[in-house]
Amino acid sequence: MTKSGTTILVADDDASVVESLRMLLEDHGYQVRTAQNPASALQSLDGGVVDLVIQDMNYTRRTTGDEGLQLLDQIHVSFPDLPVILLTAWGSIDLAVAGMKKGAADFVTKPWQNEQLLRSVATTLDLSGPQDEAGNPLSREIIDERWDFSNIVGEDPALLKILELVGRVAPTDASVLITGESGTGKELIAEAIHRNSRRRTGPFVKVNLGGISPTLFESEMFGHVRGAFTDARTDRKGRFEMADGGTIFLDEIGELSTPAQVKLLRVLQDRTFEVLGSSRSRTVDVRVVSATNQNLVDLAAYGEFREDLLYRLNLITMHLPPLRERRGDIAILARHFLACCSEKYQREARFSARGLDWLRTRGWPGNIRELRQTIERAVLVSDARSIGPDEFSRPEQPERTGSSALPEVGEMTLGQIERAMIEKSLQHHAGNLTRVAESLGLSRPALYRRMEKHGIRAE
Repeated sequence: MTKSGTTILVADDDASVVESLRMLLEDHGYQVRTAQNPASALQSLDGGVVDLVIQDMNYTRRTTGDEGLQLLDQIHVSFPDLPVILLTAWGSIDLAVAGMKKGAADFVTKPWQNEQLLRSVATTLDLSGPQDEAGNPLSREIIDERWDFSNIVGEDPALLKILELVGRVAPTDASVLITGESGTGKELIAEAIHRNSRRRTGPFVKVNLGGISPTLFESEMFGHVRGAFTDARTDRKGRFEMADGGTIFLDEIGELSTPAQVKLLRVLQDRTFEVLGSSRSRTVDVRVVSATNQNLVDLAAYGEFREDLLYRLNLITMHLPPLRERRGDIAILARHFLACCSEKYQREARFSARGLDWLRTRGWPGNIRELRQTIERAVLVSDARSIGPDEFSRPEQPERTGSSALPEVGEMTLGQIERAMIEKSLQHHAGNLTRVAESLGLSRPALYRRMEKHGIRAE
C-alpha cells in the first residue's frame, strides 16, 4: 500500500503524543487524523475512510486498559478489516498481549523508536492491503515466474500455499514464525523469505538457539567487549549486529531459556541492545524470522514461553506439513536428490519402479532430511545402476550384549564416555536438546553444563 492517500487515525488522550505522531507520520507521507478519546475516534472512523488506527490503551486516570480493549472491540465490530496498532507502556505488556489476542495487528511501547514505529506501520499496511489471486491457489509455474524459490522442490498444494504466502509476505518486514516437524525444510523457507525480500542484498544470519547455553546467550547474540568476562580477550560482534541491514534466522526458538527470552524480547521490541560489558545502546535494522518444531502456544500456556515474545515473533505464522502429508512430492524430491548425489559422487543411477513405490509407502518420521540421507546412502553403498528396495535397506549392525555393550576397562575415562554419549544422543535426536536431556535423564541446565565442560556445540 502506497503512502499517498493512506490515512491513519491516531487516538490518544495525551496531546503531546498525538502531535508527535502526527508530525512523524505526515513527514513520511501519511495523512493523519487525531482523536483524544474513544468516542471521537469512532466518530472519526464513521466520517471517512481510514486505513490504519494507532490507539492508546488508557484515556482517563484509570490504567487498567479496559477503555483501549473496549475501543478495539468496537472497531472490529464496525470495521472488521481495519488494522489496529496498540500503544502501551513497557510495564503494561500484558495489556498488549490481551489486545493481540483480540485481533490487534501489532503493539508499540512508549517511548517508541521512530524507525521501529514507522516499520510497524508500513508492515501492517502492506499485510492488510488487497491480495491478488485470493481464490484458487497459484500453480508452481506461476509462482516461479513471480518469485525465486529455486532451492525448494515440490508441487503439493499445501506447499504451494506456503510458497504463495512467502511471496506476499517477503517484501514486508513482518516477523515470521515457521513451525513444523524436524526435517520439513524450515531453514529453506527462511532463506526464501530473505531472498525474496527487499533485504536480499544484506546478510542472512542463522542462529541455532538450541546450541547456545544460557551463560553464553548475551555474548553470542549481542557481542562483548574485551574484558567483559574472564575469557573475553578481544571484542566480539554479536549475531544481531552481524545481521544489520538483513535478516536474522532464530532456529529452535522454543529451546530458549526464560532469562534469554526476556533479553530477546527487548531487542525485538525496539531493535536496540547493549553489548556485554558496555553501557552504550546500539541500534540494528533487522528482519526476524524464527522456527521451531514445538507448539509455542502450549508452552506459553504452561508458562514455559513468554506470551509477549510469542506475539512479537508470530505476526505471520507458516506451518510446514510433514512429508507423509505430501506424498505426491516424494517421487519429485527423490529424483531431485538422486540427481544431486549422482553429480556429487560421479555415479549414474536411476530408481526402479519398485524403488519409487518403496519410497512412497514409507512413513518418513525424519521427513525430507531422512529421505535425502536415505537416497545418498543408497548411492554410496550400492553398485547397482537401478536403485530398488534392496539398495535402500540399511545394513543391520551387530548388537553388543552383556558386558560387551560397554568399552573394556581402561579404554575410556568416565568423562570420555559421558562426552561420547552426549554426542551420540545429539546425533540421534537431530540436535533437539529437550529430547537429548530427557533421554540422558538430565535437566536442560545440567545438559548445558556438561556440553560446556566437554566443549560440545549443537549444530
